Order: sequence, then C-alpha cells, then structure tokens
Amino acid sequence: MGKDRNLNMGYILTIIGGICWGFSGSCGQNLFMYKNATSSWLVPIRMTGAGIILLIFMAFRKKGAVLDIWRDKNDIRRIIIFGIFGIFASQFTYFTTIEYSNAGIATVLQYLGPALIMIFVCVSERRNPLKYEIIALVCSIAGVFVIATHGNFASFAISQKALFWGILSAVALMVYSVFPEKLIRRHSTPIVVGWGMLIGGLVSMFMFKPWAMDVIIDSETILFLIIIVTIGSAMAYTFYMIGVEKIGPAKASMISCVEPVSATVFSAVWLKSKFVPLDILGFVLILSAVFIIALNSMKKEKKYIEDKS
Repeated sequence: MGKDRNLNMGYILTIIGGICWGFSGSCGQNLFMYKNATSSWLVPIRMTGAGIILLIFMAFRKKGAVLDIWRDKNDIRRIIIFGIFGIFASQFTYFTTIEYSNAGIATVLQYLGPALIMIFVCVSERRNPLKYEIIALVCSIAGVFVIATHGNFASFAISQKALFWGILSAVALMVYSVFPEKLIRRHSTPIVVGWGMLIGGLVSMFMFKPWAMDVIIDSETILFLIIIVTIGSAMAYTFYMIGVEKIGPAKASMISCVEPVSATVFSAVWLKSKFVPLDILGFVLILSAVFIIALNSMKKEKKYIEDKS
C-alpha cells in the first residue's frame, strides 16, 4: 500500500511539473504579446530569480553542501559552461521561439531534444541506431516538416526564425541534459541547476541589460513574472525531480509529455493561438518519438532490474 501511494504521488507530481512548465510558457507568450516584452528581457529575470530560490531552498535542506561545487576547479569550469551553454541557451532559445511563434509550437519543437540525445548517444557509443531509434527519428523529422511547411515544400507555415530558434532550443536541451552528468554525480541535481540558473541569469543580465528595456511594467506583468519564476521554474523543476526519484527517469520523461500538450491547450484557449489539423499532426509525430524512446527506456530499465535480481 505504501509503495503504491509513493508511486501515485510520483505520477501526480510529475504531471503537475509538466503542466506548470506549459503554463509558464503561455505566461511568457502573454508578456510578449501584450507587454512589449522580449526573450532578452524575460530570460535573465527568470533564470536569476529561479536560481536564487532553488539555492536558498537547498541551503535550508543541505546547508553547507550548496557551496561544495566551488571547491574543485573542474567543477567550477563545468558549472560555468553548464550555466551559459546549457541552461541559459535552452531558456533563451525556447522563449525566443515563443516570441516568433507561440508556446505550443515552441514547446513541441524543443521536444526534438530526446531524438537528438539519442543520436548523440549512438555517435558517442560508435554504434548504429536500433530499429526503434530510427522510427523515433523519422517521426521527429516528419513532425517538424509538417509543422514548418504544412506539407508544402515551397512555403513555411511558421516563420523561418521560429523554426531556427525552435531547432536550436532542441540542441540546447540536448546539451542541458547530457553535459552535467559528472556534476550531478558529485552534487545534488537542484544544487547544480540552481547554480547553473544563477550563473546563466547573471551573465544574461549583463549581456541584455533588461532594466534598460522599454517593457510595460504593471501589476499583471509582475504577476506573470512571479508565476514564471516560482511556478514555472523553481516549483515545476522541484516537482518533476521528486517525481523522477519516486517513479524513475524513463516513466517521468514519458509523463512529462504533458508539458507540450498543456502549453498548446493554454496557448489555444487562453491566448487564442490558431492551430490547424496539420499542426496537431506534427505535434503527435514529435510526441510519438518521445513516447517511443521513453517506452523502450522503460523496457531496458525493467530488464536491468530483473537481471540484477
């Protein structure tokens, strides 16, 4: 009974985390549409705020462990690279894609990341892709093609800038997912992500100078910022990571597909973004690739556990 309750809690928290991420993307889209905001303004504030919140939270939980990452030169080098080329790059490219399209399309394009990770693994392990990996890759490419062209080679259904930044966000997601492996083995995940967010946020603050931008600052803007920083960043990530601990990464990655679905629903219902049937087909193709990869990861995980026992 206790084990089932633990699993159920893991499923619930993972779903909530995905919905929070999707909702925060729609909040960002609202700021771009109505408050004269840009990704150069939003990302530094979001990352810096979320990094501070995560690190304060972990300081209460693990006390001195928060500063351990700065005691080793290799760790310092890795966390700086991760903060700039991992977290900052993934956040900036994602919100720039929203700026040129909408939250639904941006989130789905970013979900090309698992397929790119799969390619990276095949190259690094010097092996040919397996049958299911080829199917997932074909689904991903077909999904992007459908969303980008609606089946017409001669024209783009979304702007070329949106497609460029969307694909770049998937590459950044791959870097974000693969690079910090050694850091996470030595330190807890929230600490690594907290420092990465803070470093990326501070660097982007000096790069873009959001305080000098002409954004409409009113009570609604402040409310959306609070939602994006707390619910869409710090809280969403914490819920998702607790879910990973309880149900495992393979199941969690599959359930987190609720993120692009929620982003699409919020974008369509709340912000009146237009989606045609071919957009939905493209979404289904890309999400199918994620499900195929996650389901096969679950099978491998199950087989490993059975062989071990």
